[in-house]
Amino acid sequence: MTSTSSEQAELERLVGGPLRLTLDEIVNHPRLQEARRAHIESFLRLYDGDPFLVRLLLQAGRFLVFLSAAVLEASQDLSRRETWFTVSALKQQLTMFGFASGRQVDHLVARLREVDFLEQHPAPGDGRVRLLATTDKLRAHHAQWLATHYTPLAKIYPDHDYSPILSGNRAFNVLHCSTCLPFNPVSARLMMTLPDTLLFFMHAAGPLIQNAVLKAAMDAGDPSAAVSYTDAADRFGVSRTHVRSLMSTAEQAGLVKISGRGGRSIVILPRFWTSYDRGLAVGMYLHDAVNLVAMGQWTKGHSHNDGPALLDRAMTVGE
Repeated sequence: MTSTSSEQAELERLVGGPLRLTLDEIVNHPRLQEARRAHIESFLRLYDGDPFLVRLLLQAGRFLVFLSAAVLEASQDLSRRETWFTVSALKQQLTMFGFASGRQVDHLVARLREVDFLEQHPAPGDGRVRLLATTDKLRAHHAQWLATHYTPLAKIYPDHDYSPILSGNRAFNVLHCSTCLPFNPVSARLMMTLPDTLLFFMHAAGPLIQNAVLKAAMDAGDPSAAVSYTDAADRFGVSRTHVRSLMSTAEQAGLVKISGRGGRSIVILPRFWTSYDRGLAVGMYLHDAVNLVAMGQWTKGHSHNDGPALLDRAMTVGE
């Protein structure tokens, strides 16, 4: 059994049946380029003009803390101590993604508390334990971030219902986040199969720069057109030296060719388009599987008039 088939088997176990979409179906979809454009445009629109959110994405570990926090809090059951959203639980999650330094996680949590994305309170009934909690600011951004990752799915699979996520339904977002937790191990393993995606993710502002240069090439109407990368430095508040260094690393990986006077432009090579599209497809593959489970629970809850209970759960997370 190959790695891809083993991950599919794991996802089918989590979903409880056959997947609606396979990875190969998404990768080979004739409209995948449309999905790519839809995702890139929505992703850049989310961060353009907001220096605070740009700074959030500058550091990969900080961003993983942000994503993990929403999932861990939504999965928390205060009557079950093993589910409590603590710094220790957060460290266990981040270990799967290669962030094993406890001191680093402590620093990242402290930074997100400073910018009002996280809070910390004594656990009910046990003041010795400090529970983390997300803020309205984090939850609002997470809902918007999640919508950008369902936009490409909605673009090429319009018959699938992604409306609760795309509309930012608060109760559904909590349900979706709680559904994500069992999927994290397989998500981490699939992420490790995407070295070109990780190349950008592990550099400050890498995903923003990556999406910006690809959009510039798409806008040029020629996938092999030379495009400036220095604009991304000014746009996202990072140094041109940093962006130039990242492009040099990308060139060594066979993703771009630096060109133009003074090396201020790049040509996007075929490998870059292919690897980006595969990374996008992996994300779509995982998100659709999670959506299958969440929508099943959502539909069942509404059919049993449990909508108020779901909203109560959302309000509890918001407290």
